Amino acid sequence: MPLKEFNDLADFQIPEVEALIRLATRLQQHPEPQALAGKVLALLFLSPSLRTLSSFQAAMIRLGGGSFVISPDMSIHGLETRSGIVMDGVAAEHLREAIPVISSYGDALGIRAFANRAKLEDDLADREYAVMRTLVKKPLINMESAIQHPCQSLADWKTMDELKVPRKGGKFVLSWAWHPKALPLAVPSATLHMAAMRGMDVTVVRPEGFELPQAIMDKARKAATQSGGSVRETADRREALEGAHIIYAKEWSSTRHYGDRVADAKLREELQDWRVDDPWFTTTRPDCRFMHCLPVRRGVAVTDRVLDGPRSVVVHEAENRMWGQMAVLYQMMGPGA
Repeated sequence: MPLKEFNDLADFQIPEVEALIRLATRLQQHPEPQALAGKVLALLFLSPSLRTLSSFQAAMIRLGGGSFVISPDMSIHGLETRSGIVMDGVAAEHLREAIPVISSYGDALGIRAFANRAKLEDDLADREYAVMRTLVKKPLINMESAIQHPCQSLADWKTMDELKVPRKGGKFVLSWAWHPKALPLAVPSATLHMAAMRGMDVTVVRPEGFELPQAIMDKARKAATQSGGSVRETADRREALEGAHIIYAKEWSSTRHYGDRVADAKLREELQDWRVDDPWFTTTRPDCRFMHCLPVRRGVAVTDRVLDGPRSVVVHEAENRMWGQMAVLYQMMGPGA
């Protein structure tokens, strides 16, 4: 069936995700360079990107289509994102007009907009992105919002399949990692759900004060129940890492002090030992792999010797962003869509 929206892996059944991954692999092994000939992908970036921008553009080129990019920095008018304000400042154009116009020029639209990180309840509800969704009448791709990152999750699932990381009985550790700034919850939220949906035994390990919100944990537990996996959370790093097949590191904000940068910074001051290094793998499985969505700060979240060592599959993940997104675009705009 044609794909109208790619917003959350929870919107799909497991066989549907598996079908997307098979399609991604097929396109990787047997190119179809004219599949999207004449099709245009509009890309709206309200937050910065390297992999997402380049991988979507490369995906369209490989499928014979084209794309164009809009971001506030490149708009001569400036783009206003806030609702209910008097626009007497620098920005001369509002997203309420810009989004319908941009989407009218393409056959599908991708939007990337980070969390505001002001109110946790707003970001958990993805309120800003939800408003933007109402303005689009074309097939829509979430390229990362306040609480979703389905493109990264699809790539990570494909990567683990290729590495033959087991589903049932596979131990997946999502670990908080140190960063000097408070970062969004989208990747940890999406990654936790993806691993649970895949049927793995998932452990979230983090310092006190960085617990994932109950809504995120409940959603992952529901997915685990349906797939035969499990989800738990702990602050005991040594115990969490024992027997792990995957250590997936990610930095995120304190949920205890969400939106309070001063309190968040104070809480993370003494946590620089949450930097992934070789000793973290002492009690893992010998073939344990290190994953991270990138970008990653070397020497901050993870050491050079881990990133440059044989356990790291971060570049493999990044490449799979393109193949996974090609499958999504093919289902949205390709033959039969």
